[in-house]
Amino acid sequence: MARKGTRYAIPRLVSGGIITNYDCTSRCRHCLYACSPRRPRDAMSEETLRPLLRTIRSRGCASVHVGGGEPLLRPGRLERVLATVREEGVGVDYVETNASWYRGEDEARRILAGLRRAGLRTLLVSMSPFHNEHIPFSRVKGVLAACRAEGVGVFPWIQGFYGEIDRFDDRTTHSLEAYEDCYGPGYLAGIPARYWVHPGGRALSTFSRVWETHPADGILAGCDGGCAELLDTSHFHVDLYGRYIPGLCSGLAVRAEDLGSELDGDRYPLVARLLRDGVAGLAAWARERHGIAPAGRYLNRCHLCHDIRARLVRSEGASYEELHPASFYDEAVA
Repeated sequence: MARKGTRYAIPRLVSGGIITNYDCTSRCRHCLYACSPRRPRDAMSEETLRPLLRTIRSRGCASVHVGGGEPLLRPGRLERVLATVREEGVGVDYVETNASWYRGEDEARRILAGLRRAGLRTLLVSMSPFHNEHIPFSRVKGVLAACRAEGVGVFPWIQGFYGEIDRFDDRTTHSLEAYEDCYGPGYLAGIPARYWVHPGGRALSTFSRVWETHPADGILAGCDGGCAELLDTSHFHVDLYGRYIPGLCSGLAVRAEDLGSELDGDRYPLVARLLRDGVAGLAAWARERHGIAPAGRYLNRCHLCHDIRARLVRSEGASYEELHPASFYDEAVA
């Protein structure tokens, strides 16, 4: 953690990825970035990507993964992204996909062949009950087979769900409630013990229905010090708007060109306050400055922080550059 007085800087980057778009075929109930078909159809441009890659490389990260949203919504754009990454001397660990684009073996192999020529080596294929609510499992199987045929490596995320999903009719979708009916009460509540689900985005409202929640005062009483997680670069993301998401805290962002410099508290008052005083400091400031008081019950301090930020976005007279992108807050409730 780099600190001078009450100012902080994002440390050198360790491992991370590029969000090429936030629009997606699905609206998964655990999605950290609240991706959905209703998000703007904006996509990563070369003018944004090249300086991002140079910043990432200069800050110590030699390779990235590529995800979304669903990056294969526009395979031609993804090819250009992969080619640009390669031209800038940055490696590609894998590309993420939910397999919704699969329409048949021949077309899938053609798409994969083009991506392989552009630099694709490994495809992370999402495999979970959350995705199966929107995507028939037959499409996932089809992508896996096409990858084998085209010599593209597969990273199934996660293989442990394969048998449970395959028990259902793979030609159609199945709700989380259907999984609960099949595998018993508590199935949803137990998923994060088997599958990485970050406490942000739609996961907060999804799991607040099945896990214990607490009043705001009790959570705030347990908050001690700043949110050091904002300085974690072990799994970072940058997005198509040229922003860096600190600590995977979706809905918060700083400009990528500010990486490596002390974060300006005037430009980023919310991030600076969270780093210095944590959620308790943010809550006190939001109440004093904007009359925003936490209401209801929350899973944890991340859930409470998210709620305060969402209220700020919707509050008249509260405009903060770091609450980005605004469309995230429109889509973040499961």
